[in-house]
Amino acid sequence: MNEVKRLQRSRRDRSLAGVCGGMAEYFGWDPTRVRVAWIVLTLLGGCGILLYLILWVVMPEAG
Repeated sequence: MNEVKRLQRSRRDRSLAGVCGGMAEYFGWDPTRVRVAWIVLTLLGGCGILLYLILWVVMPEAG
């Protein structure tokens, strides 16, 4: 059967809350690149931290 792909926080690839790991799994990207992009976003505009916290609350944890 076709499994529905869902954006979820990762349980196995996490550094803090699993948000970057979950995004990497969903899009098929390298988790390290997602984390580096997140850091750059945070340093350039400052919205990375707020966005991370929102996604931490909104994204369900993988089961």
